[in-house]
Amino acid sequence: MKRIALPLMLAGAALVTACSTQNTGVYVKLEPTYEEAKASKFVAANRDAIDALVAGLDLTPFASTPMLVATVVNVNDLRKTAPLGRTLSEQYASHLVNKGLHVKELKLRGDIFVREETGELLLSRELKDIAKVHSAGLVVVGTYSAAASSTFVSLKLVKTDTGQIVKGHDYALPNNADVNKLLALK
Repeated sequence: MKRIALPLMLAGAALVTACSTQNTGVYVKLEPTYEEAKASKFVAANRDAIDALVAGLDLTPFASTPMLVATVVNVNDLRKTAPLGRTLSEQYASHLVNKGLHVKELKLRGDIFVREETGELLLSRELKDIAKVHSAGLVVVGTYSAAASSTFVSLKLVKTDTGQIVKGHDYALPNNADVNKLLALK
């Protein structure tokens, strides 16, 4: 009985000590703050990627035509994406608009089929038709590839009439908890 009592007393003392640390004002932070969310390096990395993609380009020949942003897709299956690909595309479009470019929102059009699981996919065989319907001169397309510690993103700015790649940019996102969640990895 004495052998059982000692471990129980030690466990009780540890519990009382743990409880008393909460009363001293020392708390474990459980949730991120709005300030931390606002300073997200994820958002900044995606803005930087768009800045790099259009840096040094003369976009005035395309000023009179809209630009499209395709859903960033999985490099292993161009018909599939994850929340990561849709989030990247949304952030790219927002930043391009904030830079003064004319970006057309595909989700508002009934003539573009938007799959619930994939988003707006612009495959090469569909590119000319979709661009023609929207009178778009340029489209941003991209792929992502999840690796062990990073997810690699490849962006391209493509002329819709010829399919010519005007410029490309590659970057990597760390596979932290947010990126893994957006990749739908457990």
